[in-house]
Amino acid sequence: MDIKTTLIKKMKASTVFNFNVLNRDAWIEQQAKTIKKGSLVLDAGAGSCPYKPLFAHCNYKTQDFVSLSDEQLSGGKYGQIDYVCDIAAMPVEDAYFDCILCTEVLEHVPEPTKVIEEFARILKQGGKLILTAPLGSGIHQEPFHFYGGYTPFWYEHFLSKAKFTDISVKENEGSLRACGQESMRFIQLSRPFSLKMPLWKELIWSIVWLMLLPVLAILVPLSSKLLNQYDKDKRFTIGYHVTALRDENTN
Repeated sequence: MDIKTTLIKKMKASTVFNFNVLNRDAWIEQQAKTIKKGSLVLDAGAGSCPYKPLFAHCNYKTQDFVSLSDEQLSGGKYGQIDYVCDIAAMPVEDAYFDCILCTEVLEHVPEPTKVIEEFARILKQGGKLILTAPLGSGIHQEPFHFYGGYTPFWYEHFLSKAKFTDISVKENEGSLRACGQESMRFIQLSRPFSLKMPLWKELIWSIVWLMLLPVLAILVPLSSKLLNQYDKDKRFTIGYHVTALRDENTN
């Protein structure tokens, strides 16, 4: 079993119902396969570098500001970071990278439009941007969490303004799947004896919680998965998967 297959299997095993992460990881794996062997790739805001194995065929470089604690990183600690710097001010020349990967980072930077402009500067003409960010998320990695999320209109407007073309914005499932994930979050956050209520309230809530458990932790998530295909409007999603190309006609 190769390292990429092992990575994906581990991610799937740890995210049985967490479709958000599972879908994003699978999508990034697909995108990585489209990048030519030997391409110079920047993982911007790389953190613990979970996607490094997927770009083993490339010259993989990383950037991060390295200001979070280990507990705030999904991988438990930072990976090897090549550029410790502001993501909006990379110490590289213009048109340097063939591809930029940036996952779940834009909500953590105070001026995201400047980041998009910097990506345009350091990408080669025709270079590919692989980008994800949430539409809805709770506060995390505080105090470095500045935005609740980004809409397709945000990507289309600011990527176009920065001279990106072939912009593709794909939702990470629809509204019903998002409801299913929040249903599980409710069960997790309301666990008996985790809310520090008076003992008599804890005992009553424990009974209610156990009654709700199979409904909110199993039936609602499974139903949301089955019904999601009929959600044509997709007015809400956990986040978006975005690709764009650096305009080849712009210096």
